[in-house]
Amino acid sequence: MRVLIVDDEHLARAVLREYLTPHADIEIVGECANGFEAVKAIAELDPELVFLDIQMPKLDGFEVVELAGSKPHYIFATAYDGFALRAFEVHAIDYLLKPFSRARLGEALAQARLRSPQPAQIEAVVKEAAARHTPLERILIRDGARVHVVPTASVDYIEAQDDYVAVCADGRQYLKHGSLAELEAQLDPAIFVRIHRSHIVNLGAIVRIEPVSKDNHCAVLRSSVKLPISRSGYQRIRELLA
Repeated sequence: MRVLIVDDEHLARAVLREYLTPHADIEIVGECANGFEAVKAIAELDPELVFLDIQMPKLDGFEVVELAGSKPHYIFATAYDGFALRAFEVHAIDYLLKPFSRARLGEALAQARLRSPQPAQIEAVVKEAAARHTPLERILIRDGARVHVVPTASVDYIEAQDDYVAVCADGRQYLKHGSLAELEAQLDPAIFVRIHRSHIVNLGAIVRIEPVSKDNHCAVLRSSVKLPISRSGYQRIRELLA
């Protein structure tokens, strides 16, 4: 198996490299110290298996998977057990809690060779780990070889556009593949509200709400953009502002 090691700590990479050395079927094709390097390396080196730290500068492990895709298999390695459930939600083969032993790594490699996680093992790890579900703090947009990291606090509104969403922030527009509903589920509902089937708005970006007709309204944003508000959206805004 072609293996890529991703960890921001040099010592952690060295230990993993040492533990992998006795396994004759493993070829280490590269090492990365941050998430941006990892996304690029996965695209260029085409590894079959990625050992991926979760908490790293610039991009975390889950953001790397989001950008790099599910072609390689992933084994997460981290010192924090609270991420276990989410790791398996993104179809990780295994989850190594640092510091792990050579024997534990051997078990993870055995799962990788089978190409599927064992349900019993997943259940055991998830029971030990607390699921941490927090609202999205930044939105990742891949633009060819470039990656834009947009803080959600800077987003004025998000608009559905066929198979994409347009994320509008700081006077710029970024196109991200996916649906409005998928993104809505990850945002803080106390800050972002679905005001229309095609629009989500940051409440802090609204300057005023204007009537358009007897039963219709629009939101005027700090950027002077006007967005339509549906009846149900108007009710949601009134409840939140109240």
